[in-house]
Amino acid sequence: MSPMSPISPMIFIKSAVQISLQQPLSEEWMSCPIQPSGPYTRSLDPNFREWLTPLESRRMGKILRRALVTAIEALRLSGVDCPDAVITGTGLGCIENTELFLDQLCREGEQMLKPTHFMQSTHNTISSLIAIKTRCHGYNSTYSHLVISFESALLDAFIQMQLGDISTALVTGNDELTPTYFTILRRTGYVGQPSQVTASEASVAMLLQTTAEDALCQVANVSLSHSSAHLSRLAAEADALMMGYNGTSENDCVYDQIAAALPQLPVLHYKHLFGEGYSASALGLYAAAHLLKVGTAPAFMRHDGHQSPVALGSLLFVNHTGGQSFSGVLLKRVSTP
Repeated sequence: MSPMSPISPMIFIKSAVQISLQQPLSEEWMSCPIQPSGPYTRSLDPNFREWLTPLESRRMGKILRRALVTAIEALRLSGVDCPDAVITGTGLGCIENTELFLDQLCREGEQMLKPTHFMQSTHNTISSLIAIKTRCHGYNSTYSHLVISFESALLDAFIQMQLGDISTALVTGNDELTPTYFTILRRTGYVGQPSQVTASEASVAMLLQTTAEDALCQVANVSLSHSSAHLSRLAAEADALMMGYNGTSENDCVYDQIAAALPQLPVLHYKHLFGEGYSASALGLYAAAHLLKVGTAPAFMRHDGHQSPVALGSLLFVNHTGGQSFSGVLLKRVSTP
C-alpha cells in the first residue's frame, strides 16, 4: 500500500491514449463504440508510417510499434518532451518476437539465428525502446505481474511522485495476443470461453504529472493487497465502481462480492468494449480517466442493469487476479474554475 503524507504532492493523469479493439488513438468509443464479437480479435492499428519510418517500423515487432506510438502521442498531448521516468506493465512482454525466435530455433537449429527477434523478445524491451526514442535517461522499469502488471507500474510511479523524486512519469501497459498463445490460454480457460468477452490486445500510455492544469483526472490513491479489505476504505470516497467483468463465473463472482458489500455504488464495466487480456486493466483505467474528464459514464458502461448515465466525481477502479491479489485505484475529477 502506498505511503501517504500531508506534504505529498497531488498526482494527475495529464493524457491517456490507447490502441485496442476500439478506434486507435481516439475517444470515439465514448459516443459510438465498436461492439466486439467472437472469442478472439486483434487490435485495430493506426497507420504507423505517420510516426515511424519504414526502416524503423520493419525492425520492430507489432507490440513495440504500438507502445512507441502511444507513448509519443501521450507525450505530445501532455506537452512533455522527456518524462522523468518510463515505467511499463506487461503480462507477456514481446510474445510474438519470442515465438518467432523459438520457431526459428526449432526449425533451423542454433547456427543461423537472427539476433533481432531475440533482442526484442524480453519484457523490458518496451520501456527501453521508449526511453531511447524520448531520450529519457531517468528511471526505467518494467513490471510483469499477470493482470495487475499495469497497476504495479502505476503504484511505482505514484510512490515516487509522492516522495518528490520525480514530477512526471510515462506509465504504459502493453500486451499482444498471438493466435498460438490464444490457443494455449483458451485451453487453460483464461480466455475463449463461450460466455466470455472477446480476448484481445492492449497498448496504453499515460502521462502522470504533479500539476492539475488540463488534467484528465487526479490519481488520489493506488493500493495493492492480497485481500479485498482495503477496497472499502477507498470506496468511501467514490461515486462508482469500475470492475473487470469478463463473463466467466470464476472471475465475476469476486466482483459480485465486492459490489454486494458496497450496494450504494453504481457498477461500471469495460471489458465488453475493450476485451480480455493481461493489460486489460490499463484500458479500463484509460477509460475511467476520460469518463471522469467529462464527468459522466454512459449507460452502456453500466453493469448493474440500470439504463441511465452515471454522474462521476470520483471512481474506484478494482481489479483482481484469481481472487488472491487485488488492486484499487481511486480517481477523482479535477474541478474546473
